[in-house]
Amino acid sequence: WKMPNLNLIYSFIPGTVIDVLVKQGQKVKQGETLMILDAMKMHNNVLMPFDGEVVKINVEAKDKVAKNHPMMEIRPR
Repeated sequence: WKMPNLNLIYSFIPGTVIDVLVKQGQKVKQGETLMILDAMKMHNNVLMPFDGEVVKINVEAKDKVAKNHPMMEIRPR
């Protein structure tokens, strides 16, 4: 077992990124939707776990991701 990096947003299921709703450098609040991930014919909202800032976005719309793929890097405020 490896401790996950809490400053990374990982995909929790394999799927396809439908839309990224934030930009790099944007400040976001806990619970705000960061992106929409399509998995098993369902659209899943990927939510911000705490107040912070988007540091880096590693995916874009239509990208296919595997489980535990680091999709976004975030930083607490």
